[in-house]
Amino acid sequence: MNAALGTLPFLATFWLLIVLGARILEESGAKIAAALKGKPLRHSAPPPAMRVRVRWRSAPMRAGSQWRAAA
Repeated sequence: MNAALGTLPFLATFWLLIVLGARILEESGAKIAAALKGKPLRHSAPPPAMRVRVRWRSAPMRAGSQWRAAA
């Protein structure tokens, strides 16, 4: 009885892995095949443009004499 109850979660997990693997291959199978052949994928879209945000560096804070004495 325990073997039968242990087999069901194993089979459900195995089925889920197969379904997810098939979905991944369906979406990116051409990319994987092109990479294995060492050729670039021709019909891929260019990557989206990204905006880079520059942070301005502020001047360092100077500690007052009271804070230096406390340290």
